[in-house]
Amino acid sequence: MTKFKLSVLVSLLLLSGCSDDVGKVSLGMFTTKDIFIDAKRDPKIAGVTCHITHVEANFDLSDPSNTSIACRQTGPITAADIANIDKSANGEVIFRESLSVLFKSLKIRRIYDQKNNTLLYLSYSTKETNGSYKHSLSSVSLYTASLGK
Repeated sequence: MTKFKLSVLVSLLLLSGCSDDVGKVSLGMFTTKDIFIDAKRDPKIAGVTCHITHVEANFDLSDPSNTSIACRQTGPITAADIANIDKSANGEVIFRESLSVLFKSLKIRRIYDQKNNTLLYLSYSTKETNGSYKHSLSSVSLYTASLGK
């Protein structure tokens, strides 16, 4: 085995340990589609973890647009964390992943609902499917005690 092939193999093995995959569910013996469950931490608020489900079509050029999201507080959230996020009505994209070779992607957007002291996490597909943009919403309440106030 050449040094190049060996280094590629070692790199792939190391990267496989960095996966966000939490679980995988087969949709049956006669399909090439599986449901994957990934855990994604909010890059600016380490105390929030979102679990995202999506279908991967193993031999297709495009994955289905349906996704689901559930976000929870999994660690401390500080007032400094909240001070450093985008507080506009559009929020900010915190994660994106390509779902096809042609312009379709999954995005996760965080929006701060100041009136209700809540973080909203919206997962959505960027391409219309059957007349609909597929999306899912989850929220994380920010209790005063959790912000160190």
